[in-house]
Amino acid sequence: MIKCVIWDIDNTLLTGVYLESAEQPPPPDPAMVSVLTELSGRGIIHALASRNPPEAAGYAAAAIGHQFAAAECGWGRKSDAIRGILADLDLTPDAAAFVDDEAHERAEVSFALPDLLVLSPEDMADAAGWPEFGPAVVTPEARRRGAMYAQRRRRQEEARAFGGSREEFLRYCDTAITIGWAQPADVPRLHELSIRTHQFNSSGEEVSEAALGALLGRPGHRVVTVRLADRYGDDGLVGGCVIEAGARDWTVPLLMMSCRAIGRGVIDVLLAWLARAAARVGAAVLNVGCRLADRNMPLRLALAGAGFRASQASAAPAAAAVFRKQLTGPPPELPGWVTAPEEP
Repeated sequence: MIKCVIWDIDNTLLTGVYLESAEQPPPPDPAMVSVLTELSGRGIIHALASRNPPEAAGYAAAAIGHQFAAAECGWGRKSDAIRGILADLDLTPDAAAFVDDEAHERAEVSFALPDLLVLSPEDMADAAGWPEFGPAVVTPEARRRGAMYAQRRRRQEEARAFGGSREEFLRYCDTAITIGWAQPADVPRLHELSIRTHQFNSSGEEVSEAALGALLGRPGHRVVTVRLADRYGDDGLVGGCVIEAGARDWTVPLLMMSCRAIGRGVIDVLLAWLARAAARVGAAVLNVGCRLADRNMPLRLALAGAGFRASQASAAPAAAAVFRKQLTGPPPELPGWVTAPEEP
């Protein structure tokens, strides 16, 4: 699925060349703006990569009436600009598309980034009907995704200027993390997270709405949601997990978290709460099943940092492991900005 479309400006989003129109820059291309607007409604975000001065991005955003998640304007190679955008947005090339009217620019980008979908404006006019641009579910979080990335940028800018620790910055941001039991209305978003998350996804597989819904009432199973908000905005439901609660051990076969939560303490809080909740009912071990893949290395590092140790699962595929944490000693503490079941 395509998560982000990166647009050229000249003769692509605009009907002419920005620098060749001294008095009045060219207007937006209505066909491209129509596609951009439709894809935004599906939760696809947009960025700009153009050989232009930075003010061209500001003009394009104002003329179109859209807040772009990222912009790289300059005179270097387009592929380098796109790499910068992907790094900024925590995306891989196969999750993005690039649109440019110039054939030689498309060729350069295709050669440098073979996993990126590279299109002409003529291609893009039909792309709204392609499966790559048609998510199976569009949640409220998806419709707000563009605004959330704008909030993310403001948060990052303030973080760079902030002089204190990460914990102090999270407190300054009025961070609020809410852990709760999933309800039927949460199932579409949890399904979407199973598709879209990679860096913090323990299974790496899509989980259907029917399968998730069936778990809500299954004995011995609990489905957990994690919501995140701060002074910059409400990110909504950013994570979740499935718990299989045994008498002496708890197993988490699925744990997933949106990349928007990276660096904001959410994964650490969820793992700490799981350990506290399991220990509270007498469990001695907390297990997290995890597929070993390059893309979910951040999750495995978080598990290791929280005291989990990996071992090969005898009943699991060769590419899977179980991360175990012995629930001995005092339970981990939760920050004061966390609300969770059975926590004061």
